[in-house]
Amino acid sequence: MSILTKYILKKYLLNFFVVLASLQLFFVGMDFFQNSKDIPSSANLQLLYLMYNSFFTLTLTLPLSLVFGWIVTLVIFVRNNELVAFSSLGAKRYNIYSPVIYISLVLILILIFIQMTPLAYSYEQKKKIVDGNYFTNTKSDIFLKYNDNFIYFKKLLPLQKQAEDIHIYKIKDNDIVETIIAKKAYFQNDKWYIVDAKIVKKPNQLNFKTSKLEVRYEKFLNTLEGFKPKILDSVYEDRSTFSILDAISALILLSKQDVNTDRIRAAIYYDTIIPFFVLPLMMLILTYTSHNRRFFNIGTFTSFAIFGTLVVWGVFFMLHKFSNSGVMKPEVSMLVPMFFWYLISYFIYSRKKNKV
Repeated sequence: MSILTKYILKKYLLNFFVVLASLQLFFVGMDFFQNSKDIPSSANLQLLYLMYNSFFTLTLTLPLSLVFGWIVTLVIFVRNNELVAFSSLGAKRYNIYSPVIYISLVLILILIFIQMTPLAYSYEQKKKIVDGNYFTNTKSDIFLKYNDNFIYFKKLLPLQKQAEDIHIYKIKDNDIVETIIAKKAYFQNDKWYIVDAKIVKKPNQLNFKTSKLEVRYEKFLNTLEGFKPKILDSVYEDRSTFSILDAISALILLSKQDVNTDRIRAAIYYDTIIPFFVLPLMMLILTYTSHNRRFFNIGTFTSFAIFGTLVVWGVFFMLHKFSNSGVMKPEVSMLVPMFFWYLISYFIYSRKKNKV
């Protein structure tokens, strides 16, 4: 690693962490004061609320801090005439922004890794603390399709991996042929085990004189293989979030059931692809940065750079909301715009580079 690269990274990382800490304190602090009346007086729950809220806001503040930290770094370089010094030493634009791009890529990958852990559900956890439901986690009246079965859970306890009052209806040729009724079921070894099940089977051919229902009892039955309680909890809660791993598992399972997976795909794209919108933006900001302080309006540059960053981020955030609500397909509203964003950014960068 060259001395120039070390110097740029040192300055950039310092500004990045200062901006990140400032944004975190602002968003977390404002949220805490707004909800202070609803947060329990317990110090432990208050600390947990702050921790969960910090991880939740990190998905917003980290990408923005990468860009804002870069803007601050460039402004300092211009004021101190350091960009001129870098050029005098033979450094090109690529040598200046490439170290920052690489470290930003690493930080984004760390953010994506966090979204694969239980911390991805930080919003749900902090909401439970405000609602007073942190120590209880139940969902009721869940109805879902799995292969040829329709399953109804009166109550689901995702943390305990249990369900109560289960009804399973086996369908064949649009007709109910078998019904399984049980009071309890639990998830273990990647399967749902139904305890003390009552099985009612309807005859294939109905006859008023000879047809009768066949009733039998089973101590244990298993079904819904691979359908994790957390997936059930997330998929059938309107405002729930997903960890990336749970979202992928839900996508694989629900795709086989011909269930609409737009919201799940939107969550995956938003967590794994959208954060990378900052990379071409950082490159463009450097492209429009002048090396000469005398002919460079720092105030105007900073204002437009920050405004442009918020506009680009706002567009992708709005498109994510459209996908999440089912207005647009996530591939159309998120992947296609991201592709064109990279394409347009490269075109602008190449054109600006050729003029210089």
